[in-house]
Amino acid sequence: MAVVTGDRIVHLYDDNGERRDKFSTKPADPNGNKNYVVRGMAFSPDSSKLAIGQSDNIVFVYKLGSEWGEKKSICNKFHQSSAITCLCWPHEQAHEVVFGLAEGKVKVGQLRSNKPATLYAHPDHSYVVSLTSSLNGRAILSGHLDGSIYRFFFDDGTAGATHSKLAQHGCVAYALAWGEAICAAGSDCKVVFYNADGGVVQNFDYSGDDEVREFTCASFNPSGETVVVGSFNRYYVFSYNMHRQQWEEAGVKVIDNLYTVTAFGWKPDGSRLSVGSLCGAVDVFDACIRRHMYKGKFEFTYVSNSQVIVKRLQPGTRIVLKSHFGYEITKIDIYDDQYLVAHTGETLL
Repeated sequence: MAVVTGDRIVHLYDDNGERRDKFSTKPADPNGNKNYVVRGMAFSPDSSKLAIGQSDNIVFVYKLGSEWGEKKSICNKFHQSSAITCLCWPHEQAHEVVFGLAEGKVKVGQLRSNKPATLYAHPDHSYVVSLTSSLNGRAILSGHLDGSIYRFFFDDGTAGATHSKLAQHGCVAYALAWGEAICAAGSDCKVVFYNADGGVVQNFDYSGDDEVREFTCASFNPSGETVVVGSFNRYYVFSYNMHRQQWEEAGVKVIDNLYTVTAFGWKPDGSRLSVGSLCGAVDVFDACIRRHMYKGKFEFTYVSNSQVIVKRLQPGTRIVLKSHFGYEITKIDIYDDQYLVAHTGETLL
């Protein structure tokens, strides 16, 4: 897990939450002052690199190395004409990191050529406030200061790259995430779910609750069935009910003195959620739906309806069972302590 703080230092933590390494980010001008702010950070799909977008008009890509303590080297850098405002690294684009600019452009940094390219630009040059990618990594969304949400599809070999305006949100969509649906929220204290065509699917209105302030960030779990939306001193959890075919508020976590939630990060298997806040705290939460033992030898951790982590208690090895069709896993059997058979309503794993 990587955490960057207001002093522009990146801290690296292991799976147990222990800090194992850290390094300082660099200014765009090697001889300049460190008066910039880190606006975005994302791992490459294989976690070997870390992209960092900065307000001093540059994106750096660091090669992390395979062992703790190895020197962190800059393998790519992309200078821009305006400040970097947000950044994401889609799963299917191993050599392309996407970032938004204050001048309203969404660009891609091409690692192989070390050159940036413009994917699209807002017609009115509206500031890019948020970026997110689809679950399959083949498309991205950008939220802009005028409340508009734009969508871009990468060239997949059959259809060329395209972009279009998806929706006009009711306020600036500072919180924007894309899973089984598109979730957008902001200062109007409403959480809105859109479908792939930009139509409103559901709307959760908290504007009448005096305890709720503006929403600041959002993130789907890896399966796309659960989204967390951050606010002041709390975050909300929404889950998709497959049987009712609708989104439901699964709960709200209230943490006194947390202040504004500034960042979310999911563990790739969906079992943990990291929450960063304005005052510099990072809290890690167990994010499973349920957990139970099997014959005293195995532990089943349901991180979503369609994904289960099966852990052998001795020696602690694990495997992730996932229905790629998104079906609910209803039963798991283990034979001869070697073979797993999982049942859904339509398939076998």
